[in-house]
Amino acid sequence: MADAPPREAPGIRISSPQGKWVLLTTVLGSSMALLDSTVVNVALPRIGRDLDADLAALQWTVNAYMVTLAGLILLGGALGDRFGRRRIFVLGVIWFAAASLLCGIAPDARVLIAARALQGVGGALLTPGSLAIIQASFHPDDRARAVGLWSGFGGVGAAVGPFLGGWLVDGPGWRWVFLLNVPVALVCAPVAVRHVPESRDGRVHGRGFDVLGAALGALALALLTYALIEARGATLGVAVTAVLGVAAAVAFVHVERHRPDPMLPLGIFASRQFSAVNGVTLCVYAAFGGFFFLAALQLQVVAGYSALGAGTALLPTTALMLLLSARSGELGERIGPRVPLTVGPLLCAAGMLLMLRVGPDASYVRDVLPALLVLGLGMVTLVAPLTATVLASVETGRAGLASGINNAAARAAGLVAVAALPLLAGMGPEAYRSAERFDDAFRRAMPLCAGVLVAGAVLAFTTVRRPAPDCRHPECHTHGSVAVPPLEPGRGRRVPEG
Repeated sequence: MADAPPREAPGIRISSPQGKWVLLTTVLGSSMALLDSTVVNVALPRIGRDLDADLAALQWTVNAYMVTLAGLILLGGALGDRFGRRRIFVLGVIWFAAASLLCGIAPDARVLIAARALQGVGGALLTPGSLAIIQASFHPDDRARAVGLWSGFGGVGAAVGPFLGGWLVDGPGWRWVFLLNVPVALVCAPVAVRHVPESRDGRVHGRGFDVLGAALGALALALLTYALIEARGATLGVAVTAVLGVAAAVAFVHVERHRPDPMLPLGIFASRQFSAVNGVTLCVYAAFGGFFFLAALQLQVVAGYSALGAGTALLPTTALMLLLSARSGELGERIGPRVPLTVGPLLCAAGMLLMLRVGPDASYVRDVLPALLVLGLGMVTLVAPLTATVLASVETGRAGLASGINNAAARAAGLVAVAALPLLAGMGPEAYRSAERFDDAFRRAMPLCAGVLVAGAVLAFTTVRRPAPDCRHPECHTHGSVAVPPLEPGRGRRVPEG
């Protein structure tokens, strides 16, 4: 397709047939990436048995996807702005489906890990585009409703993800966790080409891309993750990899500091509030990443749950998020972010400590459910105010960049936790094959996750402040009492209020 000049949004109404097709396309596309990130944890024990993979291979099955997704998601959003959001979205859908097919037919763990890394590239291309397409396509009066429907269907997808993953693992097999993306893509891509209008951001036409920064960021994440996962051996190769990872991270910072159009403008961290909230994000999502990786294994390896049982057991946290997140956001708007961002991590920490009751022959009602309900309430308390505070910490024109940085930080924190937590908890390569050994390590890991959450709560209590109304101080940037419109994941472009 030849480049077309930038044009105004066509103003599609959501009640029109084309509006429904656009909404269906964006929901299907984003659901592919969302479901894949929620169902894989449930499949890990079966993947390990079938492919004769050790714990490190299971860690890479999760982290290979996260490394490329976290490292490239900002670049994916920029590509959509420049070359066309529909074009990059469709490319991402096709790429993701092809990588999913490769995951589904992988003959061994190495091929599966490589395919997961390719999946992350596809996710980085399609994830930023789904909500950007809604913003660019719908009439201003219908955007808020379209975003609400997109979020609602996405929430349903997140809720059924663990259940669907468990059903697939216990039924057709774990390979269908990945193969299911192929027919979804075969519906999504043609519908997008036929019904979704193309859109671009004319302001970025002709500007370069920070490919070097993206490559260095992803390389640093990959090398440091490898060093953490393989650190049990304490070999010279691991040490060299760690040094190279640190060098890549330093080079990334140098490039971003001196490049005229960096992927990550370091000046945005001049806002202490923004820096502090991203610190809280790192703590919170590191704990979440480690918890959900280990909890799915604990329920199956130690408590004796089937994959379907483990997936179903984890549903209460997502159900609470669906039911109460909107009210939590309203409460945070009224009382300010400091209390929710302090209380929420503490509740999550309590929920993770309650998981210490989950051992062999654990009762779901007595042992598992209370822990997940407390954890879910903590997530409800903190997630919406956390997102709103990130956006309110910078001037309005940089809200998209702020959301993208926070999204990447959350994903990077999760992948580092999955890499480091088994090492810190003393899990050996074969730990997940022994209920007794895994249970012992799990009981060491949960207090570590809780401790990181407590650190996040302390950071929030001591640093997070609510900007005063009409504050013009550089640390405030925005009106503290203004409601925050939804943002596009990854790039996070603010959706204008209609």
